[in-house]
Amino acid sequence: MGHWTCRLCFRVADSLMLLLVLALSCDPSTAATASPPVPHIKHSYSFGRTFLGLDKCNACIGTSICKKFFKEEIRFDTWLSSHLKLPPSYLLSYSGNYTDDAKSWRLVDITRLTSKYQHDRADKRICTSLLKTKTCSLEKALRRTQRFQKWLRAKRLTPDLVQGLSSPMLRCPSQRLLDRIVRRYAEVPDAGSIYMDHLTDRDKLRLLYTLSVNSHPILLQMFPDVEGWPFPRYLGSCGRLAVSASTQPLRDFYSAAPEVATDLALQLLAILHSMGTNDLNYFFYFTRVDSGTFGVFSNGHLFIRDASTLGIIDKEEGTQYRLIDGQQDYKDIFSCLTVDCQSAFVSCDSIGEKHSLVMVCQELLPKLLKGKFPQHVQEKIDSFLQRCANGLDGDQGFNEAVAELGDILKPLRSCDSRFAYRYPDCKYSDKY
Repeated sequence: MGHWTCRLCFRVADSLMLLLVLALSCDPSTAATASPPVPHIKHSYSFGRTFLGLDKCNACIGTSICKKFFKEEIRFDTWLSSHLKLPPSYLLSYSGNYTDDAKSWRLVDITRLTSKYQHDRADKRICTSLLKTKTCSLEKALRRTQRFQKWLRAKRLTPDLVQGLSSPMLRCPSQRLLDRIVRRYAEVPDAGSIYMDHLTDRDKLRLLYTLSVNSHPILLQMFPDVEGWPFPRYLGSCGRLAVSASTQPLRDFYSAAPEVATDLALQLLAILHSMGTNDLNYFFYFTRVDSGTFGVFSNGHLFIRDASTLGIIDKEEGTQYRLIDGQQDYKDIFSCLTVDCQSAFVSCDSIGEKHSLVMVCQELLPKLLKGKFPQHVQEKIDSFLQRCANGLDGDQGFNEAVAELGDILKPLRSCDSRFAYRYPDCKYSDKY
């Protein structure tokens, strides 16, 4: 009996102890002494409107990708931790990361149309020349201009509306080319028509501003990579920043192995050929090339990284607007946002098919191919590049010149995993 009584006492004691623990856990004074759980803090990244250039809209590129920035789905490479500040605003471009699912990230280039210094200088020029003040509402000032008033009334983008703009793409415009700009303009929700009815006043100002400062993002929209054009993919814009697929500049490959340099040189020749011979019958030419004009994707594929110096001549329709000898080109504030208004432009009639090849032979190929090959091969390459840089022989055409250099380089090309864009296809093709 005593044994059972003792066991009962222990059970009662256990129950009392459990009740006491529960009571203590519910007592506010007792709970205050316990260690609080560690909260999950979501760090917020702060972009400022000034850094993005949103404070200058609608004198900006667009806003199609702003949500990606504010939702932290676009991040700068040096800005992946909450304690890091934004990169310097004076840089012309930034390397970034882009995601659609917050799990997989891909590299992107985040670029300004021009340097912040040039932007600020252009903004000041707008205010002082149009409103005679040091600061002003850029949008209000530009809306008052004669050119923009013509844009507001226009149903279709015509050559007279872009006359005098500094973009090389617009120096020899055809109506077919201008229709393509409007139809492919990606900063509006309803594109696809050659008429500007779906563009609001705000959209028209953004398009005019972009064409006046730097036509690079417009070219990426007009000739997308998914259709086979040699440009990186345009992903969108926010304020005065544009986002596109990332490429590594060609200058980073000047010291590359001979096989890599050979492959890039042959791709460069192929791009130049496609610029003059394509299904749409447009002739692309460069007004200037440098070590950042071309870029290379991670799979080894070469693309035009900077399209701002590209001019376009319509071989199908010709040029609807052409200056008569002695006639002065129309100039206004939009003509002078990034260049000197007195700058002379190359005449459309003076552009030949060898124009871009000669530039590439002068500026890029010597740096890419210098001192890479056996002596007898190197001598052939150097000899060709010297003739090419001097304008080629009078009777040698573009196709013949490209074929001559191609014949020297093709036997030097290799087929392995370093060239992922064409491997393993090259193992089973006589083309390589």
